[in-house]
Formats: sequence, structure tokens, C-alpha cells
Amino acid sequence: MASLQGFQEISLSAPASKAVMTITDSVVRFNKATAAELKYPTHVRVLVNESAKQIAIQACNADEPNAVKFSKAAEKQTTSINIKVPAVVTTIASFFTLHNPSEDEIDYRSIPGIGQPDDKAIIFAIADAKAGTMKKRGRKKTADAE
Repeated sequence: MASLQGFQEISLSAPASKAVMTITDSVVRFNKATAAELKYPTHVRVLVNESAKQIAIQACNADEPNAVKFSKAAEKQTTSINIKVPAVVTTIASFFTLHNPSEDEIDYRSIPGIGQPDDKAIIFAIADAKAGTMKKRGRKKTADAE
């Protein structure tokens, strides 16, 4: 008789995560699927595991220490979520070497998340980061016409 020691049963109730975190030198962005997976929390805690090279976000109450404003209600959250809190952006960006290749392009890293429903959290492994560049958004700087 074969032993099943060390095997884990595949959970049919836990769908694969579609959460994605995107990092630039000025913002940490989460796709709408991240908010949906966490059930649209108004605030999250941002956690860092330096030794495992992981970043996590966990739903929390607004009055908790280090709570960061996150999502609107499900029907009002129509876009991705941008976190621009300097301490969060600086800490997360420090895991990467981001170089803006030109004046109108931005270097970024995109990381898929792994849902942790029991902890109301999502973990992002730095080793899974994919590099890319995107065009800058917003108004274009125009040269002074003389």
C-alpha cells in the first residue's frame, strides 16, 4: 500500500488568484481583482518579509496602526488602486532597481499574487516579478515655442 504522507488535498473552493501588484518609482498599484479577492476592504496593512523576499497586503480596519486607504465599495471601485504613501512606495521599490529608460517611459515590475483567504491577505513574491516599461500618462511637456 502506497503512503500519501506529505501530500496535500487540492482545495476546490479556493480559485486561482488574479491579483497583480505593479511597482514604479512613484506608485504601488493593485488591479481591481486584488480588491475583489480581499472583498473590497477600505484599508489594508502592507507587510514585508525581507528574508523570504515577499510583500503582502492584509485587510484591516481604518483605526489600526499603519492602515493604508485601499478600496471603495464593490460597485464604486471601477479602476485599479494606487498607493502613493511615501513609506510604502520607498520600501517596496527598494526591492527593485527601477530605471526610467526615457523621458516619456516608466520602468515597472508586475507581480502576480497568491491569495490567503484565511488571513484576508495576498502575498506577492519578488522572485515572480516581471519587468516592463510603459508610456507616461498625463499631460505632455511641451517645448517653449519661440
